[in-house]
Amino acid sequence: MHQTDLTDHFLIAMPALSDPNFAQAVAYVAQHNAEGAFGLIINRPAEVTLEEIFSQMDLRAATPEIGARPVYSGGPVDTERGFVLHAPLGDWDATLPVSDEIGITTSRDILEAMAAGEGPEESLLALGYAGWDAGQLEQELGQNTWLSVPASREVLFRTPAEQRWQAAASTLGVDLTLLSKEAGHA
Repeated sequence: MHQTDLTDHFLIAMPALSDPNFAQAVAYVAQHNAEGAFGLIINRPAEVTLEEIFSQMDLRAATPEIGARPVYSGGPVDTERGFVLHAPLGDWDATLPVSDEIGITTSRDILEAMAAGEGPEESLLALGYAGWDAGQLEQELGQNTWLSVPASREVLFRTPAEQRWQAAASTLGVDLTLLSKEAGHA
């Protein structure tokens, strides 16, 4: 089976996907290889703010605007663990470079910098992640569960969370509201 590398792509849930973890989700794929895939859902704000995370870490936001930023539900796996998706890459203690511009960091130093207002130019914090075993994502794509499209920083960081599902699909020229919830194969 030919493997397509979907690293630095969005996975856009098709309307028929009813799993509550992924219905109308946009997942940013941070790593995809023969062993499986790892990504973060980027359009599900949790009922938590950065200020709440900072206070658990004995940090304080430099401004109310920083503290008020939402934290996202990044996926159903390891939901107590934080992942900072950011651009530019920077020089943090524990970063997975996804592209030349974007990385995911799990070390405290990036959160300290974000609290101080000195973090990356663009970022979002997600708790948990989405993971796929070897071949699982390819199978789901074959079942029309997801659309895939190269990721864009515009959708990732600058589009309001509630608009990301449709905005990501529109980069393909697709209006998800016009698609049937019934899957079919030609």
